Amino acid sequence: MAYWLFKSEPEAWSWEQQKAKGAKGEPWSGVRNFTAANNMKAMKKGDRGFFYHSGEERSIVGIVEVIGEYRPDATDEKGRFGLVDVKAVRDVPKHVTLAEIKANPKFKDMALVKFSRLSVQPVTDMEWKLISAMGGIK
Repeated sequence: MAYWLFKSEPEAWSWEQQKAKGAKGEPWSGVRNFTAANNMKAMKKGDRGFFYHSGEERSIVGIVEVIGEYRPDATDEKGRFGLVDVKAVRDVPKHVTLAEIKANPKFKDMALVKFSRLSVQPVTDMEWKLISAMGGIK
């Protein structure tokens, strides 16, 4: 299993909206960056991801699971980009902020720190374990 981070402005698509979709999940559409799209192409069913609220909150608030692999994104009129389907798995009990991540030298090479604007990013096993622990997930 691989790990990822999905960023969303809570005003556009929030963790509460994601959770409301239940087991059927929701397409993660609208990505228009080739690096983020390549990350989604690498995803497999069962992969897990952090759900990150960008904007003013800047924190990891939930965990999602990839339930549908990469396919064309109908919202892309030029047909260059695709999407994956994700469902909410659980809340992160203690939201993990970007400031907390940046303050920890173990995360100096994390994509969230180095490429903060990238909307879909890989997360290493070590990063996943440490952030999960910081967030109160056992």
